[in-house]
Amino acid sequence: MPSVFVQGRPAASCPPYAPEALRGAVRRVTEVGEEVLHRPCRDVTEFGPDLAALVDDMFRTMYVAEGAGLAANQVGVDLRLFVYDCPDDDGVRHVGHIVNPVIEALAPAARRLLDEGEGCLSVPGAVMAVPRPDRAVVRGLDREGAPLLIEGTGYFARCLAHETDHVNGQVYLDRLSGRERKAALRQSAARREEVLARRAANAAAFPA
Repeated sequence: MPSVFVQGRPAASCPPYAPEALRGAVRRVTEVGEEVLHRPCRDVTEFGPDLAALVDDMFRTMYVAEGAGLAANQVGVDLRLFVYDCPDDDGVRHVGHIVNPVIEALAPAARRLLDEGEGCLSVPGAVMAVPRPDRAVVRGLDREGAPLLIEGTGYFARCLAHETDHVNGQVYLDRLSGRERKAALRQSAARREEVLARRAANAAAFPA
């Protein structure tokens, strides 16, 4: 098994930061309660330098914020797009982006729910257990408009499902009970300033 997949395909290697991040700029991460996070995003219909620059910025922002994935509406852009740099449960690294993602429905016999900890860059500092299937298949396009099929298991499947939820206007808090949601918001309120300070330090130290 290869140790890294880039855009769903095995790769000989990948640097610690995806090359896109070195071209990008850090953007502000939106937080739960902002309207752009709570409505379905628009399909991407234009492929070109503006979309490529957005992908670059999203990669850099994701690394600075110490995330495994980041959707476009998390930087305030109402488009169906996310980036990721995430391991699966076997330690295989997955790096890439996907435009207009659609997650496939899995037959009950083909999936197993895992109730494990999940956080979100738009709910800084909070981690709650969320049930997710242990396998995910997402179809979409790359930034050039070419078809993509991304498959993930374990933690990477959780990432794919989480980010696809984002472009559909759903945050992981929406999958919690009312009491769990309040607990997550309390966690975030207590830790938010610390998390934002760490992101600012990361931004200052990130390679040019």
